[in-house]
Amino acid sequence: MGNLAALILRVALGGLMAGHGAQKLFGSFGGPGMEGTAGFMEMLGLKPGRPWAMTAGLSEFGGGVLTLLGFFSPVGPIGIIGSMAMAWTKAHRGKPIWVTEGGAELPVTNIAAATALILNGPGKYSLDRAFGLRLPGWLAPLGLVVVILTVVYASVGAPEPPEQDEAREGTAGNGDA
Repeated sequence: MGNLAALILRVALGGLMAGHGAQKLFGSFGGPGMEGTAGFMEMLGLKPGRPWAMTAGLSEFGGGVLTLLGFFSPVGPIGIIGSMAMAWTKAHRGKPIWVTEGGAELPVTNIAAATALILNGPGKYSLDRAFGLRLPGWLAPLGLVVVILTVVYASVGAPEPPEQDEAREGTAGNGDA
């Protein structure tokens, strides 16, 4: 991938992901903000919703900004992959691939673009190049392992906190204890 191609990909992917994260964090661009995003996370089974909403918003906004600028690569694309992998497994699971069917077409495309940037690097027209930054090569595989473990935890291993009112109702006065 040439330097100009990397720049175009970074600006498009990073800019759109930063905007998507701003919708979650700040309610920008008609987005739901933290409260709406937290409710959506809980609807997906990610409880409590607020920390998951914050994680999603920061992964998208922070990952998008870092990707757009080509700064601290590959941290930005890893953040994008994390958010999109979670979206794929929690919001689009079990649906046909196409977005018109509620499928994961867009998250998969974003993951592919972020992966291409990890493999290529941010290119010549980046802040990393301007400042002479080069993060260690082991960072990308480690980041991807963290993403995989987080998605697995959220999909199968995240314990739900007990509902205190239901727990009390289940033992109060019905003699079933």
